[in-house]
Amino acid sequence: MEAKRAIFLDKDGTLIPNIPYNANPDLIFLEKGVGETLAALAEQFELIVISNQAGIAMGYFTPEDLCAVEKRLQALLQEYGVRLSGFYYCPHHPEGTRAPYVKSCDCRKPAPGLLFRAAKEHDISLRDSWMIGDILNDVQAGNTAGCRSIIIDNGNETEWDLQDEPLRIPEFISADFAAAGKYILENQNLEQHAKSISSFPKEV
Repeated sequence: MEAKRAIFLDKDGTLIPNIPYNANPDLIFLEKGVGETLAALAEQFELIVISNQAGIAMGYFTPEDLCAVEKRLQALLQEYGVRLSGFYYCPHHPEGTRAPYVKSCDCRKPAPGLLFRAAKEHDISLRDSWMIGDILNDVQAGNTAGCRSIIIDNGNETEWDLQDEPLRIPEFISADFAAAGKYILENQNLEQHAKSISSFPKEV
């Protein structure tokens, strides 16, 4: 059986507004263009969330609270005929306050552990997959895992000095989520697009 392709998706600041440490489903709604864009991408890709959730380690909410967040996100996407194939999150932080989540790990982005786990469990070809996020830690996780990566330049990333940091260089910098989806659909075939890590192509 041929391996599947996926779009790995950061959650906060990418799919939904970035409200720090929020686990209240009533405050969750999709960013502009997310539903329509994912509906188009879902025809060719699995859709899998990859998210850091240090609020668990910090004691702000529990894994059970995050289940309600996932349920809310799935309900919002269902209105567009979209269902996430996976929802993976890292509950750890080395400076947390709640055991057993206080530790360094291989699943907190920019580490690629969650992508490797998702790829194994869903039979995903990482080299044929993409990571979309709003900060360079997302890009580094995707690139390290072997994906092609896109950053949405919405102001959440503030440190753009990437000299000597090739794993933090995205293939594309997008103005918004819809532009990221359009880029993927137009450049998904590796044979037709040579990935460059020496420049930052901007949306025209």
